[in-house]
Amino acid sequence: MRNLNLDQLQTLIAIADLGTLAAAAQALHFAPPTVSLHIRELESRLGAVLVERGRRQARLTPAGLALVEGGRKLLAGADELSNQVRRKSEGREGVVRIGSSAGVSAHLLPALLARLSKRSPGVDVTVSILSSVEAMARLQAGTLDIGIVAMPQAACAGVKMVAWRNDPMVAVVPRSWKSPKLITPQWLAERPWISFDPATQMYWLIAAWFGQAGLNPRPRMHLNYPEAIKSLVAAGHAAAILPFEPHTKDDMANALVLRHLKPTLIRPLGLAHRATKSQDNAVLSVLQTLGEFA
Repeated sequence: MRNLNLDQLQTLIAIADLGTLAAAAQALHFAPPTVSLHIRELESRLGAVLVERGRRQARLTPAGLALVEGGRKLLAGADELSNQVRRKSEGREGVVRIGSSAGVSAHLLPALLARLSKRSPGVDVTVSILSSVEAMARLQAGTLDIGIVAMPQAACAGVKMVAWRNDPMVAVVPRSWKSPKLITPQWLAERPWISFDPATQMYWLIAAWFGQAGLNPRPRMHLNYPEAIKSLVAAGHAAAILPFEPHTKDDMANALVLRHLKPTLIRPLGLAHRATKSQDNAVLSVLQTLGEFA
């Protein structure tokens, strides 16, 4: 069988996404006969009907849907290969894909990227906001290089994990509230407070802190983005428990206060990466730089 033509695959995917041959032609800047030709050649090459043409819409057959699903992966792989060749020709080392929670990304990753740009200017870093569970799954699937994850994590085939850092947690309280210097579970349980989504380890970490005091209070709401949580605290709606950050935006700093917790609460973080015999130099460079932030 002759090799598949990527342009023809892209045409079929456009039809699947847009619903008509005319819309696909417009989106791809092709003449309508070109779109029809692409589909005919694909069908001839594969010996299967891929598209059923109606008066107003084009509907993909089961064979067409199967080709679209695999075709998306082929096009993504082709794009990645093109990027790799381009980076090599420009003297750049590679791209490292990092997965991290929003809480870590907001204050730590900018400092990491600044340091990395000086040490390894040829390394490009992309960051995806992911839960620890999502990061571990993507590491296993090979679509992520490094995950900054909450610890502990269950052992995962093909993934290596190391302890990284322990971040202290603090209470973030509206400045308009009269709050003690040390926030206890009993004090916070009697007031409106915001927690993380129950699917996150942060939620269970905070729940365990309350549980040590025999409490199980219900939060007013669940959010996963620390900056959004702090904005609600600054507006006086509720308090929250968040990882300590050395800097808070000026527009919020005057509207909220940070208080230590009693008992103390620590968020342990780890670095997870794919376990391979020979690690990519770009990944090693990022891991070494991350190690300096332990």
